[in-house]
Amino acid sequence: MENILLLLKGALEAKGKVGLKLNVHKNNLEKVLKLLPALKKPTISTLTLKGWHALEVIIEESQVRTLLPKLKEAGAQGIIEYPLNKLIY
Repeated sequence: MENILLLLKGALEAKGKVGLKLNVHKNNLEKVLKLLPALKKPTISTLTLKGWHALEVIIEESQVRTLLPKLKEAGAQGIIEYPLNKLIY
């Protein structure tokens, strides 16, 4: 029963939220980070291409329309938006 409750809560928490993945050069990293809201802090990974990073965040879906153009303007590339099925804290 606890597992079912956990999964149901996770599905409810995910409602209205999406994930964003994007790439950014180190020269633009701080500009992009200032724009990104996140549940906690963005996940930042180093790409195999020198000087580039991949970022991943979970945000409110309502923020996407205004945020994506700002991210692009700040130097983000390869931006991917994906739906969430569950979000478990």
